[in-house]
Amino acid sequence: MDFFKSQETLTTVEWILRSIVSFVFLLLATKLMGQRSISQLRFLDFIIALTLGNILAHPLSDEKLGLKGSMTTTLVLILLYVLATWLSLKWPIFRRFLDPPPIKLIKNGQIQFHNLSIARISIEYLFSELRKEKVEDIQKVSLALWEPGGNISIFMNPQYQPLTPADMKLETPPFNLTRPIIVEGKIDISLLREIGKDPIWLKKIIAPTYAEIRDVILATIDENENVRVYSLHDNHSSKGNTSVDSK
Repeated sequence: MDFFKSQETLTTVEWILRSIVSFVFLLLATKLMGQRSISQLRFLDFIIALTLGNILAHPLSDEKLGLKGSMTTTLVLILLYVLATWLSLKWPIFRRFLDPPPIKLIKNGQIQFHNLSIARISIEYLFSELRKEKVEDIQKVSLALWEPGGNISIFMNPQYQPLTPADMKLETPPFNLTRPIIVEGKIDISLLREIGKDPIWLKKIIAPTYAEIRDVILATIDENENVRVYSLHDNHSSKGNTSVDSK
């Protein structure tokens, strides 16, 4: 465990061990922080990400610095992050500080110039975001909000929104989610259990296409328990698939 402490020099193996320990520690730390810190880099998340990266970067490049101090500091910061997240859920004032309400940038086709200054974004940036959403005329925008996460939510006026089957009073089939159940010969056992089936049932379903499950590149199943087995005969799975109705 000498690599864990401050050293005058470290061998190649000790550098590798220090990197492995730091990598595993960061994985566990990120898991503890939750998925929000990954999917939404907000004010508090940005501070934590910046700080943690800086703390653990130094021991990985300077042998005179030990890992113990960095890991201890990281754990304390993670606990403070979890506490701050919990307080933001329980304490409205603290929540508004960390996650302020969205700022109106456009209202009924009119740019709210004073709010652009509050959000610290330029008109050019606003138009760039509008172009990404295929908005060619700002007059068609009913509302545009600057979200706390740094994204712009754009809502078009109803007359400029695309028609939906509901608008046309058309009947549509219910939503049917398709999920992979076999990937490169490996069965998703948890999905099988969820639908109340077993590998024997699945093997019978794919038998007309493949004798062994290990030979299956990809198979999917929908909520009606219809299994579709894909093959690569012509290098195009969409053309070389076989749809099997399990019922």
